[in-house]
Amino acid sequence: MSTQILERPELKDADTGPEMFHYVRKEKIAESAVMGTFVIALCGETFPVTKSPKPGSPVCPQCKEVYEAMKA
Repeated sequence: MSTQILERPELKDADTGPEMFHYVRKEKIAESAVMGTFVIALCGETFPVTKSPKPGSPVCPQCKEVYEAMKA
């Protein structure tokens, strides 16, 4: 009998700081919150939606930069 090591992809939470919110596709937010699926933010972070931002919440600077460039 032998033992095998199975590699699994590293899943990490968004690490942009405490309570930092990201921009994600609007239609994916509810699905992620209900089903627990992962979303991809504009900055490339992958995570499940677990909280909704309140007015004045800090936003990921990379997401904000990409979003502003898309609006122009």
